Order: sequence, then C-alpha cells, then structure tokens
Amino acid sequence: MMTAEEPQATEAMKQTLQREAQAWVVRLGSQQATEDDAQAFRHWCARSRDHAQAFVQARQVWQAMAPAAQRVRQQEAREAARRLPVPGRRAFLGGAVAASVAYLAVSPPLALWPSVAEWGDDYRTATGEQREVAMGDGVVLQMNTQTRINLRHSATESAGEAIELVSGEAEVLAGGPTSARVTVAAGGGTVSATRARFNIRHLDGEVCVTCLAGQVDVAQGTQQARIDAGRQLRYGPAGLGVVTGVDTGPVVAWRRRQLVFDQVPLSEVVAEVNRYRHGRLILTSEALGRSRVQASFSIDRLDDVAFLVRDVYGAELTQLPGGIVLLGVASA
Repeated sequence: MMTAEEPQATEAMKQTLQREAQAWVVRLGSQQATEDDAQAFRHWCARSRDHAQAFVQARQVWQAMAPAAQRVRQQEAREAARRLPVPGRRAFLGGAVAASVAYLAVSPPLALWPSVAEWGDDYRTATGEQREVAMGDGVVLQMNTQTRINLRHSATESAGEAIELVSGEAEVLAGGPTSARVTVAAGGGTVSATRARFNIRHLDGEVCVTCLAGQVDVAQGTQQARIDAGRQLRYGPAGLGVVTGVDTGPVVAWRRRQLVFDQVPLSEVVAEVNRYRHGRLILTSEALGRSRVQASFSIDRLDDVAFLVRDVYGAELTQLPGGIVLLGVASA
C-alpha cells in the first residue's frame, strides 16, 4: 500500500532529476565542457531511462526558449539605457545557453530553484508559498511568494526590530504593547512605523509601500515622506516618488489567495503570475503583451491563466515540459 510520503518522495526525486538535466544542458552548451564532463554525462544518462528522457525534455525547453530569450535580452538592453541596471531572476535569459554551471547556481534558469545567494537568508518563501512570522512585541510579518528577509540586530534595544526585505513582498503589522518602532530596510531606503499596518513590495530595484492603517514614514537618503492609510509611495534609483491615493483591495488581494488586475498590460500580468506558479509563462509577442487585462485569478489555479489568454486574446499556446508555456500571436 502506498503511503502519503511515497508520492512526495517521488515528486522530489523527479524535481531533482529535472534540475540535474537542466544543469547538463547548460554545461554541455557552455563551450567549457571537458572530456571528463562528457564521460560523466554519459554515465549520468545511462543510469536510467528517466535520466535520458529528462535531458531530452530539458534540451527541448532551451531550444524553444531561444527566440523568447533574444527578445527579453533586447528589451532589457533598452531598459538599461534608460535606468541603472538591476540584477533580476530573469537576467539569465540573454546568455543561458552559453552559461557555465557556476552561473547556473547564481542565476537559476526560470527561477526553478533558489540561487546560492538565497541559501543564507533568515526567512524565505518558495514559489507559491505564503508564511507568517511573529517577530515579537506585536510585530508580525505576512510573507508573500518568493520573498527573502534578513534580520538586522539594532545597536540599541529601544530601536526595535530591524528587518531587511531583500526581495519580494510582505505585509507588516506593527503595534506591540511597548510601541517599539519597527524598521524595514529595502532597496536603499527605510520604512518605519510604531503602530501601523503596511504592505511593502521590493522587486526589480523598485520599492512600493502602501499604508493600510496608521501612519508610515519612508526615507531614502535625505528624502523623507509620511504616508497615511489608503496612500502609496514608490521609490527606486531616481529617489522618492509622489504619495498617491490607492485602492488597497488589489494590493492586499494576495492575502486572500487572489490576484486582481484592473486594466493592467498582459506583460505585467504574466510577470506577476510567474512569481506564484512553478515553471514559467513566456510571451513571444510584444503586441500581445500590450493587451489590457481586467480579471481576478485564484493563486491556487494559475494554470488556468494561459488558457484564458488563449481563449480571450486568440493567442497561440505551446506547452513545454517543466510547466513552461509559450504565448504568442496565432498564425493566420
């Protein structure tokens, strides 16, 4: 009789096999492979039919991704000309096929596994995972998917909790009985509050702070701003933005396991969905990416998004191993 642990173990072994196959694809295409590598690869493939099949599937993924990777590289080059370059989990796309195993560990393709930079984080969430962390003195963190947090020990006890949001998104509740001030560092700035609830999002070099209750102070360099409930502020390399009013419903929808979009470009929708689902949706058409989306999705059913794009926008859908889906303009 099969136990509950056995399917989990089987799935874990399958994922390990996929990661090893992806590493071999990159290594053999890096122009750095040696004869020893070739011999080791032959031994690896000979271990079982599953090993050989995993490699074939991984190679098909890389080949299918080549045109999309070129487009992403061109787009990122244009963006880099307008702003400071910010390393991201998609940075591997431009040269993944020619990368080394060391690069694969630092910038894993499709974010299929954590990079070595994430191994030492105090708290982290995996793709699709959400987690609550009680920091003490009434400070509670609600961590969203793909979030990395480190703790900074304050020099003085009165300074309260010091938290670094390395990347990702979290909702912070501050309001302990001793009213200790909580400070969150992110993207070269700080967000602090004594009694408040706020959402902070740090992605691709930009930080977005939304005050949900109370008041929040934001500082970056010599610039400072205060945000009241129902207000939002963004900051990045160019400094603090302007405080604006915002509908907080879509901002905190992830707490209800929902993603809400109101006239958002499809390219942004796909980028957000990719943070929650294993594998990756890849747009192969810039025109399709400019399509506006007004929809609400359950985080637990994000595989439906690709089919919705196909049905609503008439997109061509190509499914590949590993949860990778290419979305483009259908052929006439």
